[in-house]
Amino acid sequence: MKRALIAAVLAALLLASCGAEGQAGSLDADAASPGAETEDSKTGEAMNSIFSEYPNVKISGIDVSSLNDAELALLRTQAAYCQAMTDADVGALRALVAEDTVFVHMSGRQQTREEYFADIADGSLRYYTIGIADPVIRIDGSKGSITFTSVLNASAYGARGTYRMKGTHYYELRGGSWIAVNK
Repeated sequence: MKRALIAAVLAALLLASCGAEGQAGSLDADAASPGAETEDSKTGEAMNSIFSEYPNVKISGIDVSSLNDAELALLRTQAAYCQAMTDADVGALRALVAEDTVFVHMSGRQQTREEYFADIADGSLRYYTIGIADPVIRIDGSKGSITFTSVLNASAYGARGTYRMKGTHYYELRGGSWIAVNK
């Protein structure tokens, strides 16, 4: 029961992050950590060079050579956001998430951006690695979204686990940069 509650909290937090409005998918507390996932050898080399600055983020299930510049920029922004979460880098998170973002947890509890970032900063929520599996990127003008399965290795209020969940994160192009927003 306690593990299921923690899984629900982590799922809600990750799906709420980036202004995400997603559906909680299958939560698998025994899933492999992102580092244990394998990559397609054809795309792995390109991905390693493009995303090497995000050591705690593992992207799999996408051929990055098939992405256009806007799609690649949006995927890089998602990776930067996930890396900032694992680094507990609230300054970077502030630059990546719109000020008016409201995080809504599965319980219905709502947090402002700063309340959520405070939980990350004080260690109440600790993200170790985040996998971005099978991302589907959609861009329509200045709006974008990424739907993917997250493989989240994290600790919520002292309980650690690895969880898989599917969700969608929404973005808006502002001043030439992708910013996470609520849908």
